[in-house]
Amino acid sequence: MNFNKHSHLEGQHAFLSASKYHWINYDEEKLVERFSTYQAAQRGEQLHALAHCCIDMGVKLPRTQKTLNMYVNDAIGFKMTTEQVLYYSDNCFGTADTISFRKNMLRIHDYKSGVTPASMNQLLVYAALFCLEYNYKPTEIDMELRLYQLDEILIHNPEPEEVFDIMHKIIAFDKKIDELRSERLW
Repeated sequence: MNFNKHSHLEGQHAFLSASKYHWINYDEEKLVERFSTYQAAQRGEQLHALAHCCIDMGVKLPRTQKTLNMYVNDAIGFKMTTEQVLYYSDNCFGTADTISFRKNMLRIHDYKSGVTPASMNQLLVYAALFCLEYNYKPTEIDMELRLYQLDEILIHNPEPEEVFDIMHKIIAFDKKIDELRSERLW
């Protein structure tokens, strides 16, 4: 059999895909709800890309209380780096939306375009990864973590112990994952 080639679709996933087959149990109302969520996620990805370009090019947005505008303008004002990978190991790394470290002050900002309340935990993990990768103790630096969502800015200055706890967990869990990989039975 000579199968049809669909090279333009390689690496992509259809909304009604076989691997995410739960849609076969949807009614039309559920389909509309899920597709709306899917579109919102795509819009969020595009807004992240726009923010990244604006920040990297130094293009400030009009000064308003809109989430995107505040996020972009603050990142430019603080001279932050966009989309920075923070790496501890192949088992534990992540990409911070924007980050800077100057005069012993670690700033990590995250832009959220969705309506589900975000958690500061993601930024705490980034702070722990930064400390591990660049060999800083949380007691030796100042930190400001910001979540930009729903036209608000949530600011958290973590206690060093919060970050230390996550650092210890990263180290322990990374070691355990390596042990589990070495014990593979297949």
